[in-house]
Amino acid sequence: MIHKKIIVYLGRTPDFFKEVRLQDDGDGVIYIKEWNAKDKPKPTDAQLNALETEATKLENNEKADANRKADYKSIEFQLDYIYHNGITKWKTDHIKPIKDKYPKE
Repeated sequence: MIHKKIIVYLGRTPDFFKEVRLQDDGDGVIYIKEWNAKDKPKPTDAQLNALETEATKLENNEKADANRKADYKSIEFQLDYIYHNGITKWKTDHIKPIKDKYPKE
């Protein structure tokens, strides 16, 4: 979850190989080993812990996006459906049920 907190803290996804390097020494505790992001100083543990709710929301929304993507049919199917039924029917019959099934926070 620390990587999501860092994304929230920076307001963007950093390069986790060059800008922010995380490490786990085998005890299950992941920490910032190296901080090279230029736009903000390295956050404290307290600053990161304060972002728990936002990080969880980000993670849950990414899961919803992945689930939606898996449920959407092919672009070809969707375009054919729109051609034969119109955009409004496509939204109500195809898109809305999937968005309702996998809501975002």
